[in-house]
Amino acid sequence: MGSAAMAVIGQSCLGGVAAMYILSHGTSIGQMMQLAIIVLASVFANTSILAQMKHKVVFNLIILSAILSVFLIVLNSFVL
Repeated sequence: MGSAAMAVIGQSCLGGVAAMYILSHGTSIGQMMQLAIIVLASVFANTSILAQMKHKVVFNLIILSAILSVFLIVLNSFVL
């Protein structure tokens, strides 16, 4: 139970940081598409935890969400 709560908090914070970096560059169509991707990834990961899906599905969604968040943070920090 405690690890699920930590996963929700950590993954949501990482998604929030990614959203902040995305929105720091404006609100064009490209940024809104990036924002939609990161929001959906975070929502799917949190929903899988709260719906008590299989552990493998939850783990894979959390990893996918974390990788997408880090990728978009790096992309918006150094590239764009």
